[in-house]
Amino acid sequence: MQYVTLNNGVEMPLLGFGVYQIAAEDTERGSRRPRHQVHAIRSSGIPREDLFVTTKLWVQDAPAGDNTRRAFETPLNKLGLDYLDLYLMHQPFGDVYGQWRAMEAVHRGGTAKAIGGANFYPDRLIDLIVNNEITPAVNQIETHPFFQRAGYQKLMREHGVQIQSWGGFAEGKNDLFTNPPLAEIGKAYGKSVAQVVLRWLTQRGVIAIPKSVRAERMAENFDVFDFELTDEQMAQIATLDTGSSLFFDHRDPEIVTWLAKRRLDA
Repeated sequence: MQYVTLNNGVEMPLLGFGVYQIAAEDTERGSRRPRHQVHAIRSSGIPREDLFVTTKLWVQDAPAGDNTRRAFETPLNKLGLDYLDLYLMHQPFGDVYGQWRAMEAVHRGGTAKAIGGANFYPDRLIDLIVNNEITPAVNQIETHPFFQRAGYQKLMREHGVQIQSWGGFAEGKNDLFTNPPLAEIGKAYGKSVAQVVLRWLTQRGVIAIPKSVRAERMAENFDVFDFELTDEQMAQIATLDTGSSLFFDHRDPEIVTWLAKRRLDA
């Protein structure tokens, strides 16, 4: 496994396993719900210090202040953990400053080793940085071959913020898994398109958290550190960038209203 060092010295794996919106009934070893995650953690036999656990502060759970602390403690208690490695603000909406300062307090207390955001566009991220004491360690944003965020990644790096991808496979949109350039690159290494995408992300220094309910796919997703894409191949993948989201714009008023009313973790 390869790691990146966050702006507060915490080491974070470049590749993880996402459980977002995976139903436990989809797999014998499903770990979508906290009780299944607790079982997975306890039965793994892996020392806690060798695990990197992340969860999020949902907009609907976090008016601010003490509510943010209670929202943090709920998954912590459900998971049976003494601390989280990374705690993310899910959306840049609501009382962002109040939420962030409560997250800063949790971080200072040692129960969140690192804190960060998700879905912060450049203007919102810079505003958060310049008006608060602690700079987000991570910003999790939509990043995949069709929306590559190279310029934004550079800006985040300049401010010490680590980029993390969600939707790394674009949920299969634009026929990603049969994309000719990606398939051709994979053929050269005996790798699948998914492995090429994960290698492309991690080679760029983008943290990836693929999800799957199939054990063989999980193993395949982690088998991406035994080859390296050439500069020519990286440039070829760069041509796939459309510069636009395949899902939604977090600055669209209708989307903001929709996100504020809907729990996306359910």
